[in-house]
Amino acid sequence: MKGTIAVGPGDGIGPEIIAEGVKVLKAIEKKYGHEFTLNYFDFGGVSIDKFGVPLTEENIQLCRNSDAFLGGSVGGPKWDYPGSKAYTNTAGLRIRKDFDVYANLRPVKVYAGMEGCSPLKPETVKGVDLVVVRENTGGAYFGLPKKQWTENGIRWAVDTMIYSEPQIERILRVGYELAMRRRKKLASIEKQNVTETGKLWRAMAMEMSKDYPEVELEHVLADACTAWLLREPAKFDVLVMGNLYGDIISDEAAAVSGSLGMGGSAQLAGLPTGSDLAWGFYESSHGSAPDIAGKGIANPIATILSVAYMLDYTYQLPKEAKVIDDAIATVIKTARTTDVMESGMRLVGSKEMGDLIVEQIEKS
Repeated sequence: MKGTIAVGPGDGIGPEIIAEGVKVLKAIEKKYGHEFTLNYFDFGGVSIDKFGVPLTEENIQLCRNSDAFLGGSVGGPKWDYPGSKAYTNTAGLRIRKDFDVYANLRPVKVYAGMEGCSPLKPETVKGVDLVVVRENTGGAYFGLPKKQWTENGIRWAVDTMIYSEPQIERILRVGYELAMRRRKKLASIEKQNVTETGKLWRAMAMEMSKDYPEVELEHVLADACTAWLLREPAKFDVLVMGNLYGDIISDEAAAVSGSLGMGGSAQLAGLPTGSDLAWGFYESSHGSAPDIAGKGIANPIATILSVAYMLDYTYQLPKEAKVIDDAIATVIKTARTTDVMESGMRLVGSKEMGDLIVEQIEKS
């Protein structure tokens, strides 16, 4: 396999965790005889400092000329404050919209032996293995009007949550198809009791269920979903939802597993079919953590998992992806970064965690 990957290390801990993800990718490259060309560019706050914008047109084109984009976390108080002329998060939003990566897959897995890291009781999180499927290019984040204004001395703001039938159909289709590949359980998340978008969402989920008679469909209100994730998270398999709910609920689900440092993601224009490469945007689901940047203590596993998803979805190399997942499962039995540290474990930093995972890949 030969491939070209755009890499934007980002801000804060971004460069540190991206370095470990690339290290793991190179271990896979060497072990299986693949060849990946990596094209680095400035992304986020570092791009604002150099060019005045978080993502230049030249670097968007670099992404277009690549099979996938591996992105580091972006942002920080230096750039993101009320009234800022250029917010770092607009870089990711631009990528999502331009490449129409409407399906954001955020898997959440509690590895054996890590049950004690969760804020929930170990018996509650044992066996948790779910995927949040978040609609990524619509809803309140992209709907218009979106603005702030002042009228009669009073400040106002509006964000519009809007969804069309085609937008809902395609993300529900991803949810159903993913459920067919897994345990055949789909939870459709909305707020049909108070929103018109929720009513349309539920109606379409019911209509489409006829195409997937093997999938057990459950309707869950978004607020009730947050409660069930705390009470009985192992009951979920695939959860599909709109952009705003997906942003919130996927972070809650990742925290259930013990740390956002364990949460990778894949942003795709649908699930890949056939042998064609599926362009994807891969990044950890956590932020840039400027308070610990440069200390070498950030958990790189979320980014390393994102590399595994890239191999699985864009390059359709499931064996290589599983080797990474298995290596992580082995390493965390004895070594942890500070965010998931437990008694009896060996405390390691970002670089050593990457080294240990590479060592397991080489042994496998």
